[in-house]
Amino acid sequence: MKLLIVEDEQTLRSTIEKYFTEEGSVCEVAENLNTALKKIAVYEYDCILLDIGLPDGDGFAILEYLRSSGKNECVLIISARNSLDDKIKGLNIGADDYITKPFHLAELKARLMAIVRRKTFGSNSILNYNEISIDLLGRNVTVNDNMMVLTKKEYDMLLYFIANKGKVISKNAIAEHLWGDEMDMLDSFDFIYTHIKNLRKKLMELSGKDFFATIYGIGYKFA
Repeated sequence: MKLLIVEDEQTLRSTIEKYFTEEGSVCEVAENLNTALKKIAVYEYDCILLDIGLPDGDGFAILEYLRSSGKNECVLIISARNSLDDKIKGLNIGADDYITKPFHLAELKARLMAIVRRKTFGSNSILNYNEISIDLLGRNVTVNDNMMVLTKKEYDMLLYFIANKGKVISKNAIAEHLWGDEMDMLDSFDFIYTHIKNLRKKLMELSGKDFFATIYGIGYKFA
């Protein structure tokens, strides 16, 4: 899962980033409104953790930008503001949930996961695609009722392709989604081929099918 943490308080921002990185997510951060808007304009995220009290503007501007530009990121507001008016305004503009500081990181994660599940896969915690079954809470994958052992990146890649099944996904989009800002330091996309090769082999061993179609010069399609 790829997250953008928009929070001006450095300690809290680092704590949230460390927590979700250790949980297996790709995290990017923005300490102010201007930086966040620049990142959102260029990249896509599964969810944005948004503080609305930013030093250079109101975080509600990010919600307005997302909706006016047709972007579909999930948004979870994290704010010290506890007024009903702020909560109603945020939800009406397009936020998916609102949590008030201080909060437990476990609750933040639970709310975030519920939002992403609901928006991407409906309300179910079990995702089924043909003979593939994914337990989104346990992060377990079975194929024809046989457990498939995956690395973290292979799991994230499989989930990303199923969420975009039938679409041609470019190598650049795959790298951006799974590696975030780190992709700018990579010399080539050869590592994507290696991950897909390994994932394809594991799927074929349990299903007898090749779910990946290579679109030469562009990327891959999962179908």
